[in-house]
Amino acid sequence: MKTFDVLAAVLVVVGALNWGLVGTMKFDLVAALFGATIITSIVYALVGVAGVYQAVQWRAIQHRWRTAHA
Repeated sequence: MKTFDVLAAVLVVVGALNWGLVGTMKFDLVAALFGATIITSIVYALVGVAGVYQAVQWRAIQHRWRTAHA
């Protein structure tokens, strides 16, 4: 599960950085990298799923990581 935790966290950060760029500079990095392709839609969908995973699993993720480092 920790692999999913890390992957989800990375995707959430990618999404946050992309939205930060869109909001501040009107620049969509994902679209710039992949163009108007299905890959862009897949990246957006994965970021959304990662956000839902992080939100739903918040306490469980904290518990997993806390007990591993204790």
